[in-house]
Amino acid sequence: MLSGRVPRLASSILRYSPRTSARCDTTLLQPRTFATASSNIPINIVEVGPRDGLQNEKGIVPVEVKVELVNRLARAGMKFIEAGSFVSPKWVPQMAGTAEVISQMERLRGVHYPVLVPNQKGLDNLLNLLSTYRPALSNSQPQPPQPTDEIAIFTAATDAFTQANTNTTIAGSLERLAPVARAALDKGLRVRGYVSVVITCPYSGQVDYKKVREVTEALLGMGCYEVSLGDTVGTGTPAAVSEMLEEVKKTVPVEKLAGHFHDTYGTGVANVLRSLEHGIRTIDASVGGLGGCPYSPGATGNVATEDVLYALQGSGYTAGEDIDLEKIVETGWWISEKLGRESVSRAGRALRSKMTREKEQRAKL
Repeated sequence: MLSGRVPRLASSILRYSPRTSARCDTTLLQPRTFATASSNIPINIVEVGPRDGLQNEKGIVPVEVKVELVNRLARAGMKFIEAGSFVSPKWVPQMAGTAEVISQMERLRGVHYPVLVPNQKGLDNLLNLLSTYRPALSNSQPQPPQPTDEIAIFTAATDAFTQANTNTTIAGSLERLAPVARAALDKGLRVRGYVSVVITCPYSGQVDYKKVREVTEALLGMGCYEVSLGDTVGTGTPAAVSEMLEEVKKTVPVEKLAGHFHDTYGTGVANVLRSLEHGIRTIDASVGGLGGCPYSPGATGNVATEDVLYALQGSGYTAGEDIDLEKIVETGWWISEKLGRESVSRAGRALRSKMTREKEQRAKL
């Protein structure tokens, strides 16, 4: 989810089923190369809870809570934490205060804190903030890194979605984003891209996967080091994800791709694992399953970071030895309680119950 606007739900989404075609059928029958328990293939997890997770909240989350959330995630070992968005508070009120968040957070070395920028004005606001950062000339006192070294830009795979989200067409959005990416790169910032609605669109239904490929190519052509493919509505299944990725990989190197899945229909983790089989090595996830899609009744938001980390155990993939799953679980419950509810992460619920029970047993000894 990349905007606070709430369009009408296309009735075709409710009737959605994966497309079938001769090419898709033969692709799914081809043998795949699976990771083995001993292969230990490294996977990057981009934690999007502080941005994509919080932007759909009805109530205003205080800056100090956002700062603490980012800090807890970094202390738990996350290396990529999307810290906020330089978008107009008029459209996404929850992202107000991002400048304060990235200025006040701890900013641990080795951790990237990307921020979303929707347009040139958003980038200008970020660059004005970064221009005030003055590291000490003395080496006697180690200074924290600058507030961020990376931005994210976004578009979508349908004109209908971009029109509702940013009041333009796909072509218009790409035209707007090109100078933003160029200016950010000129300032030494890394640039990551997002493509929304890569499976279905809440307005126009089934998405043309060729358009997903073309938009991805355009973002990479602007200088994005990676493009995250978002199942924004959360209707994707492993079969649909396979078909989409096979189309995109025709012209786009898989190492330039990331997966961004919502868990609306409970297929988030399955889609993550299927994308890993296709060679994807970066996955977006949100602690506690924060987020949600206003287009989909009952949506539970982004795939939960806890669920992804638990599913990777013994799978032949690893998200890194620095990540402490128990601390991630605790963070998911902490932020959920701050928001007045329980964590929706299935693994988070089970692990917290186990942790609580073990703590009680130790107290009796």
